[in-house]
Amino acid sequence: MKKLSICILGGTGFVGNRLCAELVTRGHHVKVLTRQRERHRALLVLPSLELIQADVHNENDLKHEFEDCDAVISLIGILNEKGHDGNGFHTAHVELARKVISACSSNKVPRLLHMSALNAHPDEKSFYLRTKGEAENYVHTFAANKISVTSFRPSVIFGAEDSFINRFAAILKFAPVLPLACAKTKFAPVYVNDVVQIMANALTDKHTFDRRINLCGPKQYSLKQLVQYVADTSDLNRIIFGLPNWASKLQANILEYVPGKPFSVDNYLSLQKDSICDESTQSDYPCTTSMESIVPGYLQNKAKFKQFRAKRSNKL
Repeated sequence: MKKLSICILGGTGFVGNRLCAELVTRGHHVKVLTRQRERHRALLVLPSLELIQADVHNENDLKHEFEDCDAVISLIGILNEKGHDGNGFHTAHVELARKVISACSSNKVPRLLHMSALNAHPDEKSFYLRTKGEAENYVHTFAANKISVTSFRPSVIFGAEDSFINRFAAILKFAPVLPLACAKTKFAPVYVNDVVQIMANALTDKHTFDRRINLCGPKQYSLKQLVQYVADTSDLNRIIFGLPNWASKLQANILEYVPGKPFSVDNYLSLQKDSICDESTQSDYPCTTSMESIVPGYLQNKAKFKQFRAKRSNKL
């Protein structure tokens, strides 16, 4: 296998950490760009990884760091913005895509892997899905046959450090009753290691060039079923009930202005469409790992670790 020089944007995140480890294991040289190098020094245990202080939204930084790269991987995305007008989403998704293509073109980088999202489309109502769709179309259109692009469109991704299963686990610890917005929306959760394997394989697989690949796990669940599964797996007896649509929208409008935006109007709009794959769209890239084989391991281990730490503290 040819050893590649790869620059990753978003390499310090949940998917990025796993992908960096996999690429280094395969013998590739990896550069990870980050604004806060000192916060992510744990990545430096990977032997052929460089952690570089850079602003991924600065086009000059990108052009400099993409020099002599065989491939670029862009994983950056946001689920919520600080404001309410879509500008944050546009900057994080569309403007970054433009800068990445420009920097790749300037350096004649031949390969780009781009993280998009299931249901991303320029006509969607939510800013998140709309700008994800615009960014995806941009990288495929303006690569102009000079850059081989593959975009990946996953449903919700789960794994030990995810922000989906773990978020609900944290909420359920303190909420004996949980009114759940958009409870009937369906998901096909996909395991992070499956996503990482498919992305790493795609780097040199010409069958993936210029393709948009949907990624879904083997089972579909409603949001309520997922949250109930988290409660059951965490041994929590909780009352979880789905809100009607008007109440879901009202909850979003209220929580939109709570610090940290635990649930926003844009989240509500994104959840108006099921995040599942048609069987024909994922047959070439199946993700076979079930939640039931992975999630109990990290939810229950975290609970045991906290119990051990509490007992140890009491003895001191």
